[in-house]
Amino acid sequence: MNITSLPALLSPLDLVALGLLLASFLLLGWRIEHPGAKRPSVTIIMADYRREWMRQLVTREPRIFDAAILTSLRQGTSFFASACMIAIGALLAAVGNADTLKDVALELTFDGGPTTLWQLKLILVVLFLTHAFLKFVWANRLFGYCAVVMAAVPNDIGHELAYPRAKQAAELNIRAAWNFNRGLRAIYYALGCLAWLLGPYGLMLATAMVSYLIWEREFSSRPREILLADVPAEES
Repeated sequence: MNITSLPALLSPLDLVALGLLLASFLLLGWRIEHPGAKRPSVTIIMADYRREWMRQLVTREPRIFDAAILTSLRQGTSFFASACMIAIGALLAAVGNADTLKDVALELTFDGGPTTLWQLKLILVVLFLTHAFLKFVWANRLFGYCAVVMAAVPNDIGHELAYPRAKQAAELNIRAAWNFNRGLRAIYYALGCLAWLLGPYGLMLATAMVSYLIWEREFSSRPREILLADVPAEES
C-alpha cells in the first residue's frame, strides 16, 4: 500500500465520516469518564461501588469471595484480549490478499474502487481492535496489581494501613475497569467501522448508531436506574 496516495483515494465525504468517527470516539469516551455531577455515567457509579467493595474487604473474613470476583474480572480481560488478537490476525490476512478484497468490493458495490482503498478501510478496523487489545492487556495487568495490594491489606481492622491500602486497591481496581471499558468501546467502534465498506454514509450512520448505543447504556439504561435506586430499609 502506498501511503502517499491515500489522500487522493478519500473523497470529502470519506474525510467527514472519518472525522465524525474520531470525534465521537474521543468525545464520548471523555464524557463517560467526566460526566456532570447531576448525571453520572454507569462507569462513575460503579467506581463508587468498587470503593465500597474494598472498604468491606477490610472486615470480611475470609476474603476468598473477593479473590473469586477479581479472578473473574481478570478472566474477562483475558478473553477479550485473545479475541482481539484473533480478529486482528484474520483482518491482516484479508488485507494482504488483494484479490479477495477486490472480489468482496465488487459484491458489495457496483464500483469496487481501488484495492488500496479497501485495504485502508480494513486497516481502520485493525487500528481500533489493536487499541482495544492494548487496553484489555493493561486492564488485566492493573487487576493483577489490585490483587497484590488486596493481599497486602492487614487482617487487623485497627491497623493503620488497613483502610489506606484498601483505598489503594480500590483506585487500582477502578483504573483497571476504566481501561476495560475503553477496550469495549473500541470494539463497538471497530464493528461500526465495517460499515465503511458500504461507503461514507454507511460509516456515518454506523458511528451515530454505535455512539447512541454506548451513550444509552451509560446514561439512560435500566441497569443505571437500578444502581442509583435507594436501598429500601429492612422491615423490623
